[in-house]
Amino acid sequence: MGDFDAIDSLLAAVGPEAGLPARGVRRELREQARLSKAQVARALGVSPSTVAGWEDTRDPSGEIRTRYAYLLDGLAAKFAVEVQEKPEPEAVQEPEPVQEPAAADDASPAYDASTAGAGEGDDVESLAVPEPCVLCGQPAGSRVAGFAQHLDPADCHTVTAPGPGPAPASEAAEPVARQEGPPRGPRPSGRSQGPAGRAFQEPSGPADLIGQAVRAALAEHEGDMEAATAALLKRAIPDAMRLLDETRKGARYDIVAHPWIPDILKKQTSRGADQIWEARPKWTRHELPPGRHEVTALDINGAYLSALKTHLPLGQLEHSAGLAHDRRRAGVHLITPPAWEHEAVLPNPIGQRDEPGPLWVTEPTLRLLLRLSGPKYGLCAPPEIHESYTSGATENLLEKFRVALKDARDAAITENDEVTLEYVKAMYSKFVSTMGESNYNRELYRPDWMHIIRSQAFANLWMKALKAHDEGLAVVRAMGTDELHVIGDWRRVFAEGRGVTEVKVKDAYTAAIGTGEEE
Repeated sequence: MGDFDAIDSLLAAVGPEAGLPARGVRRELREQARLSKAQVARALGVSPSTVAGWEDTRDPSGEIRTRYAYLLDGLAAKFAVEVQEKPEPEAVQEPEPVQEPAAADDASPAYDASTAGAGEGDDVESLAVPEPCVLCGQPAGSRVAGFAQHLDPADCHTVTAPGPGPAPASEAAEPVARQEGPPRGPRPSGRSQGPAGRAFQEPSGPADLIGQAVRAALAEHEGDMEAATAALLKRAIPDAMRLLDETRKGARYDIVAHPWIPDILKKQTSRGADQIWEARPKWTRHELPPGRHEVTALDINGAYLSALKTHLPLGQLEHSAGLAHDRRRAGVHLITPPAWEHEAVLPNPIGQRDEPGPLWVTEPTLRLLLRLSGPKYGLCAPPEIHESYTSGATENLLEKFRVALKDARDAAITENDEVTLEYVKAMYSKFVSTMGESNYNRELYRPDWMHIIRSQAFANLWMKALKAHDEGLAVVRAMGTDELHVIGDWRRVFAEGRGVTEVKVKDAYTAAIGTGEEE
């Protein structure tokens, strides 16, 4: 960028902000255009919940405000919407259905078939062979915008219960026993305004969203723990997204949920992988010291949960080449990794890779290599960085989300609550696994985050292996995110238990003399 371009950017930044219509008019414009929050969010590079906030309680700023104003101006010109005061509803003797088309997709439009599945302009196709509905998992005969789902909300058997996650379009079937007064008629969309809806809309805190969902599932299935767990696991993805929205309220940064993604982060084939190397450990020590050895296989608790604390890029990734690493940014990097000369006692930090040459790695892998090449460890040379795709980053983007899940997990373990424990595990594991190219999470598309979080879990395991080695234990094996085999008194190095900062015994075996093979 030239000097005058930089000045122009500064002048633009301090100029008057684009004008926006009233918040109610913003929603009216979007609804008249039959656009879902997800469609607007994708066009602007934000999350649907951010769009919901702009239509309810807050305003955007900066460049995103200008783009949002441009969209609204275009819609106003197209539909010539006249802003009028809404008359107060007349009193009626019987309760009438309340129409709230915009509220149903407040947290995840994918879970409201009336707004995300069947609007004009969406790609609707009939399926010769029914596929599982992305909302309820039951066979559906149509695919909408690439996702199998029921076109008629009445056909969608999504679980209806208060808790984290948007109420499905079929909430009209809410049991009458939970309502006060005469039953309401069926509604095509929108969140229930009965006791269940109020409890969900005004939670006492993020952690209580988890408790509400568990209590509701147990009540729905009359205390059947197995059935309640199955129902909770089915809704783990939308519930995790709702919890994320709750923990992001008042946050300093907006999440760009659907940014432009470079080709290296896109799958090369429909069943193939992209070009990002996650540095997954898959290492077994070639030779043990002489003698017989008792080996303990340790299980690292909550590996992906702990990995949510990592440096994540906030916005769209930007390309750079020939630059040194900037710790204020995060993303993916093309590097030539350094030679590793400690294979006999410690795994290679980039995992088992046979082919030489440059490869694309994530932020945690690069930071691990830079750390190991520094004066504190001096275990390798610095990696050579060729080019990068990065954005401004923070390590605490998901911290409140992580803490809410951790607290719920800890409480479930203390109370021996296996239903909540399995539910929480599903929430964070599915959250990570579906934020890439997945049909099951349409609210968040960040394959870069998925790779970064996974790589952070692998880096965390590697650092535990290094800690064990430095404390005099013999590291025998390191696998995936949570498996570390050691010889020696590991309890003086690691705390034992089920907490996320603790480890537990997975297996114990005797290794044969000098070969590293098990007896």
